[in-house]
Amino acid sequence: MFLFGSSFLILLPAIILAAYAQWKVRSTYAKYSTVEAFNRVTAQQAAERILTGAMITDVTIESSHRRLSDHYDPRKKVLRLSAPTSSSIAAIGVAAHEAGHAIQHAQSYEPLSLRTAIVPIANFGSQLAFPLFFIGLFARMQPLVMAGIIAFSAAVFFTLITLPVEFDASRRAIVALRETAIVNEEELGSVKEVLFAATLTYVAAAAMAALQLLMLFSVSRRR
Repeated sequence: MFLFGSSFLILLPAIILAAYAQWKVRSTYAKYSTVEAFNRVTAQQAAERILTGAMITDVTIESSHRRLSDHYDPRKKVLRLSAPTSSSIAAIGVAAHEAGHAIQHAQSYEPLSLRTAIVPIANFGSQLAFPLFFIGLFARMQPLVMAGIIAFSAAVFFTLITLPVEFDASRRAIVALRETAIVNEEELGSVKEVLFAATLTYVAAAAMAALQLLMLFSVSRRR
């Protein structure tokens, strides 16, 4: 990191936010993973009810064996849950959020479509960015430095477009849980805590990516 010098301090706020976000999501999930929903509906049953209510019949629900690895795969139309048989507030909240993504997909929600489309570009850009940047820096080839910055910009854009997708999925989850009465109003407040903690990790990731891009600009100008 000696190459970055004082520019590395740009990342400090994002590092602190990322650490807090990780602590928040783990502690909140741990807290509510031991609190059972009043009607004992499992996470899988909750997701099924929400999908049925949205008239979605072509999404498969599968188990994901890694903790907190829940996600919706729009390419395969598969919703994967890490705790499908749990009836905890945490598991139900996360399942509802992922069902929210499935509803976004079914309704052609534009930010989700855009995020899905740029995944290959963002992955390629994030892998190529730093090698190009450092080679350009050492070889004193400004075009390579700028190419690295542009490549990383694709990854930054991906983290930014992820924010409205995640916020909207959580909003849809809350609405669906209320409409289907899967949880009561008191439990809905707890679900909101779980979803807020999860969304905070995406905010932290976006902040980290944006400040990394700023740091690269700072280093390139000083060099």
